[in-house]
Amino acid sequence: MPHMQSLTLDSTTRDAVAAAVHGDGWTVACLCAAWCGTCATYRATFDELALRHPDKQFVWIDIEDQADLVGDLDVDNFPTLLLQRGDTVAFFGTMVPDGGVADRLIQAQAEQGDDELARLAQSSAERRDWQEECNLRVLLGAPD
Repeated sequence: MPHMQSLTLDSTTRDAVAAAVHGDGWTVACLCAAWCGTCATYRATFDELALRHPDKQFVWIDIEDQADLVGDLDVDNFPTLLLQRGDTVAFFGTMVPDGGVADRLIQAQAEQGDDELARLAQSSAERRDWQEECNLRVLLGAPD
């Protein structure tokens, strides 16, 4: 099902977002904050990325306003991107607010095969922590 723009997580969309990220496809989430000027300008870039990758689900999350929905994700700076396929978190980190850099990251991750994604997910303590702490499907819970 193609998506034309990113979804925004809030209390009224939680179930729809949980359902959207529940499959085995790719989820690209941007973790930001309403007060962050960089995030405000990055939103248009994020929506453009969603148009470039209609096979992936893009989700915009204000981690402060929606802390009750996503828990205590440890974000060091904004914008932070989370890339996940199924239950495997492939990337979690601060990104320069540049659409080209994000686009290359998304493409590089999407080119990984299942075995390589699984291997990389366990390849360091940091990446193992991502699996435990950053899995958006787990944080949002199963759709109702």
